Amino acid sequence: MESPRTNQIIGFIGWVILCFGASAAGAIASIQARSFYGKLTQPEWAPPGWLFGPVWSILFAMMAISAWLVWRDGGFAKHRGALTLFIIQLIPNVLWSWLFFAWNRGALAFADILLLWILIAATIVSFWKINRLAAAMLVPYLLWVSFASFLCYSTWQLNPQILG
Repeated sequence: MESPRTNQIIGFIGWVILCFGASAAGAIASIQARSFYGKLTQPEWAPPGWLFGPVWSILFAMMAISAWLVWRDGGFAKHRGALTLFIIQLIPNVLWSWLFFAWNRGALAFADILLLWILIAATIVSFWKINRLAAAMLVPYLLWVSFASFLCYSTWQLNPQILG
């Protein structure tokens, strides 16, 4: 029989694998992102391309910890809705890289990131009712996606020939 501590460790590893698995799925679409991003006309306020990797790595780590904090308070049995919402928001997160970098679909990428923003906000609200620290750990993610939404829209508008 596994100890509660062992279950917590296994659960934590599971959330890390899920979040960084999502990150890896998006990264596959972003293999040529550096050269592609460099070819795009950028708004003056766009950050350098090298910044995205470290920021997303930190955000995915915080996302994993956040989900784990909710999960450890009763698991899926107790928090099915909140944890399902968290998992669902990973889908448009991954899809955005494919839409923007692999398929060059600016309008769809922008629609996707708006959906992602809504799902993150809903996840924060649902996590807040369970664990405020878990909810607070998702706020930087929401802020970054807010910024990324403006960047996505601006870049799409500046590059209609590439991002149709």
